[in-house]
Amino acid sequence: MDITNIMDIRRFIDTDIDTDRGLTIKEPVSTDFEIAEILYKNQDKTVFFENVTGFDFRVIGNICHSRDSLCNAIGTSKSEYISYVLNAIENPTDPTIIEDSEHAGRYGRHKEIGSLFDLPVLKHFEKDGGRYITAGIVIGKDREFGRNVSFHRMMVIDDNRMAIRLCRRHLYRYYKRAKRSGKPLEIAVSIGLHPVILYAAAYSLPLGYDEFSLASSLTERLTGKSLELIKCQTVDLEVPRYSEIIIEGKIMPEPLVDEGPFVDITGTYDIVRKQPVIEVSKIYHKIDPIYHALLPSGAEHKIFMGMPQEPRIFRAVKKEAAVKNVCLTEGGCNWLHGVVSIKKENEDDGKRAIRAALDGHPSMKHVIIVDDDIDIFNPTACEFALATRFQADRDAIMFENEKGSSLDPSAGEESLTTKVGLDATKPLGRRGADFEPARFPDS
Repeated sequence: MDITNIMDIRRFIDTDIDTDRGLTIKEPVSTDFEIAEILYKNQDKTVFFENVTGFDFRVIGNICHSRDSLCNAIGTSKSEYISYVLNAIENPTDPTIIEDSEHAGRYGRHKEIGSLFDLPVLKHFEKDGGRYITAGIVIGKDREFGRNVSFHRMMVIDDNRMAIRLCRRHLYRYYKRAKRSGKPLEIAVSIGLHPVILYAAAYSLPLGYDEFSLASSLTERLTGKSLELIKCQTVDLEVPRYSEIIIEGKIMPEPLVDEGPFVDITGTYDIVRKQPVIEVSKIYHKIDPIYHALLPSGAEHKIFMGMPQEPRIFRAVKKEAAVKNVCLTEGGCNWLHGVVSIKKENEDDGKRAIRAALDGHPSMKHVIIVDDDIDIFNPTACEFALATRFQADRDAIMFENEKGSSLDPSAGEESLTTKVGLDATKPLGRRGADFEPARFPDS
């Protein structure tokens, strides 16, 4: 078997952990706060824990901790990222279902375990509501809309139950449709995956678009093969063939339970809500399994949550202006603040781009529009554009009482917020020369 064509987390670790981007911890570590704290202190490195107290699992975290590391993982560069992803979205590929009843793979058969407490699920921060699975993708299916693959945090309640946070997106819609018919929604949770699959699950695609077909398209670009899936054992679903851990079960119509507190992307606690419960029917894992722990509010969380929004913003702005690039900024938690560069062709391009960008990512509350001579990944360059090309009375636009992000602790009831756009582009015409930075003549 050609292992270079296998899309699993182990292949990715093999190429990353032995570099200066990797850190291996051989000493015993605890799932109670200790692993989380080490991940927090080493957010610029992939960290591999080989000795987890009380468990036969190894733990990996921070696998994609920067913009460059995610681009490298999915097969592109920072400059080509948006066009690369949009091309993959426009050319989806059907995954291949492998008839593999024993779930055998490169590392042998899967082994069944009896309890969620047998998994090294972390307690991250002091006030957490419980132990949280944070890097599990959830697969569900609807008769009308097909398969959905998405990220959801899951709080372990007991041996076979988890509370799942369902934002009002596609899987929530599937759950509500099943609930109206008085039935639970079958789901599977896959943990320990190559970043290509994680990226596809994090992308906000239209209802009815199968995220595995995006993952498969990206997989083909890397390996020449489509994504391989295997059938689950107790539910009518498929999961990635090389999943390290698989949890099967159902989201029950009732009861709802308290979920939280949980530290989300802003590094602040999200509120406690009533959420549905997953009843687990089966848990199994690879031999010598690896558990992926995604640190809440850490660099990896922000990268996987924020970067998939950038192509969506790009598409929205493209309808109004000649957009060049988009960045959700680190200072804005890769979620609430963005910078968009355009090639200005009409005087009102900047202001039209503001509205389009905010519509493209409704959780964003502040956006800066700059010319294409500004490096949007350089905060100093963006601040320079604000300092020399922007006047608030003519270049700022404010939108009051708009739906924003529930993760913004400053937002009001129902997450209503005031959004602001800053047009820091140069005016066209003869005054434009006044805004050019100093340059030396060509030698």
